[in-house]
Amino acid sequence: MNATLLYQMTSPMLPNTRSSTATLPMSAHPSVAHRLTAPEHMAFSPSNFSPSTITTFTASESVGVPLHTSWTFWIDKASKGSTAAQYQANLKKVYTVATVQGFWSVYNHIPCLTELPLRSYYHLMREERQPLWEDPHICNGGTWRLKCRKQDTPRVWKELLLAAIGEQFEDDLASGDDICGLSVSPRDRDDIIQIWNYDAKLASNDTVLSKIHSLVPEVQFLAEFYKPHQTHAAYEGKKTAGLENTAHNLTGAAQVGAR
Repeated sequence: MNATLLYQMTSPMLPNTRSSTATLPMSAHPSVAHRLTAPEHMAFSPSNFSPSTITTFTASESVGVPLHTSWTFWIDKASKGSTAAQYQANLKKVYTVATVQGFWSVYNHIPCLTELPLRSYYHLMREERQPLWEDPHICNGGTWRLKCRKQDTPRVWKELLLAAIGEQFEDDLASGDDICGLSVSPRDRDDIIQIWNYDAKLASNDTVLSKIHSLVPEVQFLAEFYKPHQTHAAYEGKKTAGLENTAHNLTGAAQVGAR
């Protein structure tokens, strides 16, 4: 889908209708649904969306231009040393969108990146896939990690979101590979943006970074590197032989991110 068309379909900013007393449940995995109360270290709790906000999201979805696949917004707060189960329990589903207008409704309502606590994450994952390294559908993949100056992060994040939901990376992926998600996390000095793919063995044949540079040609990233999920020290799933050789540093110093 053309990026200009996606921008033209931008929904107006929604009024802040969240209520601390709203209890309308969001769709969530049963194992984490009971934990959707607002922890203090989160920017917000999806469980506190008011009924009118949910109605707005639903209305946008019902009349919107369909996306190729649905995409789900998630939020979490990274914690060093957490297990996969602890990380999954801390993960909050925001909303699943399947149309352009639905995407903008949610995007314009959730807090902006500058309001996220340090080391928190926003994720946008294809369909309702969780951003979990051990997920059997994505465990053989990895992420391109970009270290981004804070003044550039909001624009880069928006451009990459639009490129993902508009399937603009399609021509930059090796046959058999695909983009399955994006993540952003504010850090002390700079921010980290990640682009998730399904197959780490194909990453060296992809031209995803070239595509990103064409989307934001004026942005100079402080570091660029690719890291397979299975090479993280905290990875707990089954390992595939050969994936340990697919990590590659492109510019700057490679970093090992928290779960």
